[in-house]
Amino acid sequence: VQLQASGGGLVQAGGSLRLSCATSGLTFSRYCMGWFRQAPGKEREFVAGISYSGSPLNYADSVKGRFTISRDNAMNTVWLQVNNLKLEDTAVYYCSADGPYTVLRTTPNEYDYWGQGTLVTVSS
Repeated sequence: VQLQASGGGLVQAGGSLRLSCATSGLTFSRYCMGWFRQAPGKEREFVAGISYSGSPLNYADSVKGRFTISRDNAMNTVWLQVNNLKLEDTAVYYCSADGPYTVLRTTPNEYDYWGQGTLVTVSS
């Protein structure tokens, strides 16, 4: 199983990025997908999740209204659109898969597979 995250970069506060996570080696349509992030010196935290069917969705309070998670089961890919970025969004962002056919969860250790992470740096 491979999860390949991409799309991170350096962006000014208020800017946007679109993170992508391409997967292979798993039956993507059976897995809930999550995005987590980890800032230096902090624990990995849940950002957003999407059920295997595309609904429901779940977001951390800190990103609601700014981030949008989506998936295409035909493309085996999940995205995270991040808008109105803030300095505190700076972190390595990881995509992850949990399944098959689980409820949508927010705890990192409940997820089975992880990508390598993509760095998002927000500057002032």
